[in-house]
Amino acid sequence: MSSNESWLHRSHTVAGPGFSRWMVPPAALCIHLCIGQVYAFSVFNLPMSKLIGISASAPDDWQLTSLGWIFSIAIAFLGLAAAFGGSWLDRVGPRMAMVLAACCFGGGFLIGALGVSTHQLWLVYLGYGALGGIGLGLGYISPVKTLITWFPDRPGMATGMAIMGFGGGAFIASPLSVYLMKHFSTDTHIGVAETFVCLGIGYFIFMMIGAFLVRVPAEGWRPAGWTPPTVQGAMVTTQNVHIADSMKTPQFWLLWGVLCLNVTAGIGVLGQASAMIQEMFPGRITPAAAAGFVGLLSIFNMLGRFFWASTSDFIGRKATYMVFFLLGVVLYAAVPWTGHSGNVVLFVAFYAVILSMYGGGFATIPAYLRDVYGVRFVGAIHGRILTAWSVAGVAGPFLVNYIRQYQIDHGVAKADAYTVTMYIMAALLALGFVLNFLMKPVDARFYMRGADAKA
Repeated sequence: MSSNESWLHRSHTVAGPGFSRWMVPPAALCIHLCIGQVYAFSVFNLPMSKLIGISASAPDDWQLTSLGWIFSIAIAFLGLAAAFGGSWLDRVGPRMAMVLAACCFGGGFLIGALGVSTHQLWLVYLGYGALGGIGLGLGYISPVKTLITWFPDRPGMATGMAIMGFGGGAFIASPLSVYLMKHFSTDTHIGVAETFVCLGIGYFIFMMIGAFLVRVPAEGWRPAGWTPPTVQGAMVTTQNVHIADSMKTPQFWLLWGVLCLNVTAGIGVLGQASAMIQEMFPGRITPAAAAGFVGLLSIFNMLGRFFWASTSDFIGRKATYMVFFLLGVVLYAAVPWTGHSGNVVLFVAFYAVILSMYGGGFATIPAYLRDVYGVRFVGAIHGRILTAWSVAGVAGPFLVNYIRQYQIDHGVAKADAYTVTMYIMAALLALGFVLNFLMKPVDARFYMRGADAKA
């Protein structure tokens, strides 16, 4: 160990004898439960559109269209930080990345609070959007390789436990944010800035707890009673592929497309779920019931991350994605029928399963990458694959929102305006099935050789 290395460096986080690997998933959850707040950011949009007018938007208040860019900027920087920060993370270890993520995410709230209090939207873009988005990206990928290294026998389950927290973070953040805004609000003031400050400080502390808890295994460690496979399976390699070579393989781009198409199909629905169920069942679904529908989808998004990732340990990653795409095609194609027949129960059930597979896709991809490329550079490769999320985050809402509006502008009833979109989503998932079907082991010429080949 070098004397000039920071205590945050990987070399200072090596677990000692007797350390339980089951301490690592809670450390990862500390990070993911915090950054999962991004899925609940929409609770601030309406209050921030009335910072001056208080009870209603004033002429100088921010428009909802302008506020919508805060979330988009954060997701864009999430993808960029994950892509460019992955190699650095592999060098310095998870603790340093988690601490930097905490500083960026918590600091983003504080800069955003300054923007709200001075009514300068660019500061909110810079704070929560750019700086907070960097924290999102680094926090999202920081525990992945560590978990896979600690759980070589169950990599899907391990990553599913952590990434489940990202799907469930909104359950904490949404009611907490509403409570804090109500607490700080007065007749002449909406307490958004104070809420940002509280959340920024609180999330920073909680994420730092995760950073202090995390440990990496000592070199050569393996679970008691587990023997590494001596030969590779149909889709599981015992070799390692360098990060620089991974993007030269067709498998990288096939998996990029697989993730992008799976996320595109789910994220657009997630953003329009409330309006969709109300418009497809006019007069039958109240706004309160629609809010309950959104909450139910969030539950399945969260639980699906653990269920499907754990299932993939038994049936394989390729087979798991085959299920996602085949079942997804059937369900999306059947959604318009549930609207035409007025069957609310089946509509809700179909979308619950769809959103479970949306979450499952996120949680299963790290283990899929480990199977294909080995564990050595899986964190960095995962970061680059997540650029597919950034693309899907634009494509999914665009397809749902703009095709719906086009249909309505051309005389289609709102209840039928989602039909074409659902068929397009089914077609995208069919394409995803083809891409996943084409997956095969990486050509042996890409494997690392010599002393550097092992993790």
